[in-house]
Amino acid sequence: MSKRDIRPVGAMVDPLPVGNKPDMRPLHGRWMWLEPVSADKHGHALYESFADSDPKGQVWTYLGYGPWPSYEPFEEWLRARQASRDPWFYAFIRRDNGKAVGMGSFMRCDAPNGVIEIGHIWMSPGLQKTREATEAIYLMIRHCFDDLGVRRLEWKCDALNGPSRRAAERFGFTFEGIFRQHMIVKGRNRDTAWYAMLDHDWHRVRAGFEAWLSPKNFDAKGHQKAKLQVA
Repeated sequence: MSKRDIRPVGAMVDPLPVGNKPDMRPLHGRWMWLEPVSADKHGHALYESFADSDPKGQVWTYLGYGPWPSYEPFEEWLRARQASRDPWFYAFIRRDNGKAVGMGSFMRCDAPNGVIEIGHIWMSPGLQKTREATEAIYLMIRHCFDDLGVRRLEWKCDALNGPSRRAAERFGFTFEGIFRQHMIVKGRNRDTAWYAMLDHDWHRVRAGFEAWLSPKNFDAKGHQKAKLQVA
């Protein structure tokens, strides 16, 4: 066989863990815990977390839903999210007061190939840019790699969503490109920025998160002493 007849192929992959789909287990952290969203349990707290503090509805600018004029349509939307399986929706809950202040989901699960995405992430104004917000994302990432055994974790957002793109890079995701005219959201074109983290990235990313989330990294007011370093 000549060299021109040899075709390159990818490396062999070890068998993936059995049952590597989200099972709706709670995810526990130092300042936050995440649990399957429930309209009865979390609905009012979630609505109150943004109803007065986000009068312009900026939390929902890049999402395919919201804002809502009152609690009733929000509750109806939330009940549909509660019943959904892929996406699997979680509430973000503060340990200091037990209130739900945001949401996120595991979605587009491709278990045979070990791929999943975290998305539908929204955080109330009071949660944004806090250590609690970072820990919520860390808990989602850790669950994907340590519990589900995924090979590839994806993060996608509107290419115009600067905060989400900066967050993806801060959390250790690698930019992979722009899917042009990928979606129509609220009647507008959406180009989608794709990011991903691989299983062999997780060791260094986890070390960076755990160092940043250490209580020693925060002063008495909860302000960070050192920035998150996952590179």
